[in-house]
Amino acid sequence: MVFLFMENQKIDYKWLKERNLILYEVISGSIAYGTNLPTSDEDRRYVYILPISYILSGNIVEQVNDDTNDVVGYEIGRFLSLISSANPNLLELLNMPEDCVVYKNPIFDLILDNKSKFLTKKCKNSFAGYAHAQIQKAKGQDKKQNWEKDKVTRKTPLDFCYIYDKNKSIPLVEWLNFRGMRQELCGLSKIPHCKDLYALYYDRSIGSSAKFKGIAFEDSNEVRLSSIDKEFEGSFMGYVSYNKDGYSQHCKDYLSYQEWLKNRNEARWIDVTSHGQKIDGKNMMHCKRLMEMAKEIGQGKGIIVRRPNASELIAIRKGEVDLQTLIDQVEEEIKEVDKIFENSSIPDKIEDNFITTLLLKIRKNFYNI
Repeated sequence: MVFLFMENQKIDYKWLKERNLILYEVISGSIAYGTNLPTSDEDRRYVYILPISYILSGNIVEQVNDDTNDVVGYEIGRFLSLISSANPNLLELLNMPEDCVVYKNPIFDLILDNKSKFLTKKCKNSFAGYAHAQIQKAKGQDKKQNWEKDKVTRKTPLDFCYIYDKNKSIPLVEWLNFRGMRQELCGLSKIPHCKDLYALYYDRSIGSSAKFKGIAFEDSNEVRLSSIDKEFEGSFMGYVSYNKDGYSQHCKDYLSYQEWLKNRNEARWIDVTSHGQKIDGKNMMHCKRLMEMAKEIGQGKGIIVRRPNASELIAIRKGEVDLQTLIDQVEEEIKEVDKIFENSSIPDKIEDNFITTLLLKIRKNFYNI
């Protein structure tokens, strides 16, 4: 079967499917593990092979993702490279429950029949390492659902101004409020050769109206400067520092938070907030699962995708288990995994030239050469 190379051709799932270039397709994720909830998305992963003209021309598209990353495909060369490095997510694809296999080209049996050869002692670092990473994600203090209200409330440059008063740096908003002063009646004058430092003046005249420009408004990243006439020189109040870098970072955080609110998984948000532990139960569920799978690999049991303790894992996700206790248990299990792999009979690495020989055999078989 020969396909002409088209330089501007968009390669996606539909294009590959229509040309019978998909070798293997499965339903992955929580459905495969048996931990899915009614609100869970359906994740799909597939392995495809590019036409020989694309390979010979060097136009190798190694991975294809849809807009949500729920459907992801890997070119056969990339796929074999990833599983040879003991990538947990892709090694799972070789061990899927039958009800999760959507399609399998007979050529893919060349891989499935040799799946045990991909299980080496590298799996200790990849599976247990992924598990440990899930702990860090679960506890992440910078997770947006844990952001304090103060961090996600829209602010103005005025909130980042500080006045030097009695040997202390005081938030200008507090300083003004305490004295019953209005920022609209303030005037700032730049101090030469001092970055973001200003002299503060205040108009106390009766019936004052817009003699100064005020300090800051929402439509600008800068503080406002006013012309200070001689008549106001006696109304000097102190020196003000504007943390412009802090305000810029706040703007980035605020926009990031708004984008997260727009796109967040509502069901997962409910799971996280319901247990009130400020730890992401879904991350901890994956942590527990990966640690168990690491043990099983080291014990020579292979990769068991459909988890026999799915109900326990779901309880972890829902926060029905004390997650801090679970974290402590998993960190102890990491030490146990080290001992299991030290005594394991699985090989240290994949046989030399195994991947190269296997890939060549698959391509020659598919291209009929």
